[in-house]
Amino acid sequence: MFPNSSNLGRPPFPPKYQQQSTFFTKLPLNIPPSLLSHQQIVVPPFHFRTAVGNIEATPAVTPVVTLQPMTYGSVSPVSTSDTLTSFQGRKRQSQQSVPDGAKRQRIHSRDSDTTVVNQAVPLPEERRCSFPAPLSIQSPVLHARGSPALIGCVPPLQDTLFPDPTRTRLPVATDELSQQVLELFQACRQQASDLDRKELCRTELQREIQLIFPQSRLFLVGSSLNGFGTRTSDGDLCLVVKEEPIPTLFINFNTTFQVNQKTEARRILSLVQKLFSTKLCNYIERPQLIRAKVPIVKFRDKVRQVFRSVNVDFDLNVNNVIGIRNTFLLRTYAFIENRVRPLVLVVKKWASYREINDASRGTLNSYSLVLMVLHYLQTLPEPILPSLQKNYPECFDPTMQLHLVHQAPCTIPPYISKNGSSLGDLLIGFFKYYATEFDWSHQMISVREAKAVARPDGIEWRNKFICVEEPFDGTNTARAVHEKQKFDMIKVEFAQAYRLLRDKKDLNCILPLKAAKQKR
Repeated sequence: MFPNSSNLGRPPFPPKYQQQSTFFTKLPLNIPPSLLSHQQIVVPPFHFRTAVGNIEATPAVTPVVTLQPMTYGSVSPVSTSDTLTSFQGRKRQSQQSVPDGAKRQRIHSRDSDTTVVNQAVPLPEERRCSFPAPLSIQSPVLHARGSPALIGCVPPLQDTLFPDPTRTRLPVATDELSQQVLELFQACRQQASDLDRKELCRTELQREIQLIFPQSRLFLVGSSLNGFGTRTSDGDLCLVVKEEPIPTLFINFNTTFQVNQKTEARRILSLVQKLFSTKLCNYIERPQLIRAKVPIVKFRDKVRQVFRSVNVDFDLNVNNVIGIRNTFLLRTYAFIENRVRPLVLVVKKWASYREINDASRGTLNSYSLVLMVLHYLQTLPEPILPSLQKNYPECFDPTMQLHLVHQAPCTIPPYISKNGSSLGDLLIGFFKYYATEFDWSHQMISVREAKAVARPDGIEWRNKFICVEEPFDGTNTARAVHEKQKFDMIKVEFAQAYRLLRDKKDLNCILPLKAAKQKR
């Protein structure tokens, strides 16, 4: 998924090239892996002809691998032998042995969410969730660079991707609008069981794809993991198949992952699509190659279902590793302040209901909406969020090796804001900011800088109506909004939402809560 262990999310036995290598086991303990030369850590390149041959030569039935059980929070372990239906010709199995009572206690208990000011940022536990990396070396490099001591805001590799019920706290809701925001969040937020199903699918797909690309790794990214997912959120997957060294100012040790998205990525995804359409056709439904700027394969998991018996839809890209990095940046923002996630979820639900949350139709994607909420919370007179990249550059270094990315936020202390605004007031303020205060013509939204900055003059920003800076690579995440008609429609929706909420202070006036809760 994103963690760094030897159990879930990776075959229980290491690949042969890892079994035979003893290089890293002989390293002195005081050498951080970031100081190794790239020749020591880069895997051999893959070859498309070999990959095509692997598809054709791979037998239709492969040995079934039994995964280790995993645990989310205080819930009893889910028996993967019962819940996991493999892609090796097995029929769908019953889930009667899953401890449903335990899950209901974890998910639906009213006692699981109480009120407190600050909370921890939960991260995966090293023993149970796998960060699918070729290396698994604990690095002292973060502390060596002056990071603060671990004091609990982002606990290192907790036993769950979701916070423990005794530590997860929700904000106080004293007014009706705030209560509506909180109730919608509690009804629609992604549950541990939903993430469980996505992780099981990722685990099996990684095993199958490694038959074609033996050194590849499959990462679960996006809203499923960054804290802003809902019960029906799609699963986003990043397939990393190629590593290349890049020189830095002093030493050639960092690695980046580069694939030409117009040619190489499409060829790789064509092979993946062929795999899904042939060998895995009984388990993968409707695999479709989308030839976008970042091409993807869209597909549906026919076996596992989430809320209301809905099958999970997935988008799989190749080597778009910015998504891996920003997943943990957003996850830190999501859990560093307990008002962030409810606000983001309501804004996403509102934008979807008002039909301005679809980049394929020239409106805003969910990532841009999240960044817009974070930016607003950063620019208040008393900020609710800081710039994490400014305050902790060592934790969000864009050149950090991927197998260390999930460990970096563990060093971030709590952020305590003096702003005591309620959820309702913050939601009204969000719509007011973009309806009356933000200068769309001359300003760019920058979470990295924690402020609105002047628009750049590059081609990426020219003739664009909305400019939202991607925190790591500096591109425009709202580039899909390229028609004035769509831009005007978005501005009208913000202005109308602000006016209605200001006057009525009822969330139903901009988003029918009953329908939103049913849809989840």
